[in-house]
Amino acid sequence: MLVAAAVCPCPPLLVPEVAAGAASELDAARAACTDALGVLAAARPDLLVVLGTAEQRGHGTFPQGSPGTFRGFGVGVDVRLGPAAHPVPERELPTSLAVGAWLLERTSWADAPIEGLGVAETLEPERCAETGREIAGRAGRVALLVMGDASACRTLKAPGYLDERAAPFDAEVARALGAADVAALRALDPALAQELKAAGRAPWQILAGAAENANLTGSLLYDDAPYGVGYLVATWS
Repeated sequence: MLVAAAVCPCPPLLVPEVAAGAASELDAARAACTDALGVLAAARPDLLVVLGTAEQRGHGTFPQGSPGTFRGFGVGVDVRLGPAAHPVPERELPTSLAVGAWLLERTSWADAPIEGLGVAETLEPERCAETGREIAGRAGRVALLVMGDASACRTLKAPGYLDERAAPFDAEVARALGAADVAALRALDPALAQELKAAGRAPWQILAGAAENANLTGSLLYDDAPYGVGYLVATWS
């Protein structure tokens, strides 16, 4: 069953080498992510699943030791999803999972075996719920690292330009994550989320499926939109 979850944003800018001169602007977000991973470690899980959206070639499971890289962003930073495995997996992590792997390396995670799961941003809510239930049944004590951004339409300079629906959408997601409100996450409108470029919708709804009947308590650690994109950090335990 699910015993803990951490929800983190997944912009490559979390990696200081990618952000370069602007790295300090996300210091608070990085610190919140570190605190969130501490909650996962404290739960002493038997399995940690890192979850994020991906393009089609990045769908499916990624075993422990899968490689990821940020070389496509112009920096020589490579990561692995947990300790190296034998044989060494070859399929490269999608960006969302690579950011998750970077966060885990940064905190020297060694508390449980790790797997990754890349899903479509358009995954239907019912399939999200089913996927969450399947993950929760994988081990006696399962933890989730849920990677996903909120809307990308908070300001005129945001990737999706300004949309007046973005701030209320993000506020409701932040409330739901902070309250571990499974029903509210399941009720998120996938069409609206897609219009607002909220890539976290499917991962959040998978979390909701995994958390059914788990009676977890939520805490919101970070809520900001420094580049017009909503970044949220929360824990469930």
